[in-house]
Amino acid sequence: MSTPKTQKAKTLVKAGRGRPRSPETREKILKAAYEMLNEVGFMDLTIEGVAARAEVGKPTIYRRWKTKSALAMDAFLEAVTPEIAFLDTGSVKEDFREQMQKIVQLMNSPRGEVLANVIGCGQADEELIAAFRDNWLTPRREDAKRIFQRGVKRGELRPGIDAEVAIDALYSPLFYRLLLKHQPLTNEFVDELVDVVIGGLEN
Repeated sequence: MSTPKTQKAKTLVKAGRGRPRSPETREKILKAAYEMLNEVGFMDLTIEGVAARAEVGKPTIYRRWKTKSALAMDAFLEAVTPEIAFLDTGSVKEDFREQMQKIVQLMNSPRGEVLANVIGCGQADEELIAAFRDNWLTPRREDAKRIFQRGVKRGELRPGIDAEVAIDALYSPLFYRLLLKHQPLTNEFVDELVDVVIGGLEN
């Protein structure tokens, strides 16, 4: 028959099983995955290759990410998200102008090819495109909606704006040029987009 002391000891042993997840290990894995995304693209990215580069076992990766798609998106976002955050400049138009110019800078770098590769491969990979929508697209759109709300409160923008349509009008042309490469992605292009779209929403 177990005593309360014995039961407590068993609980402590059970609770202590397994190694705690190391932030350093996570960073190593994401760094390795991002490097390989840049080098070989999503299609040729493998968990085995990431494990070898990060010097960890495959089970260590699978404990954190159930699929290659989830790992790829986390690796990409870890690298680029800090660079494309919105700033509060005091002007909605300038908030969008600065943030969109950051995105154009990213798209014109090797990371733009990674982004295009992820979107392209996502057309045949439901998990990848779902990860892209959930982890990249939706958070970016929510950030943009807050900027529109801020503009309405300040009296810069007229009430009743359809933020979904406005966001599509601002950002879709960037992805159109990224994927089709029919015209360059430039700051001047961003300036025109912002002036046309935000200008049409101002009070």
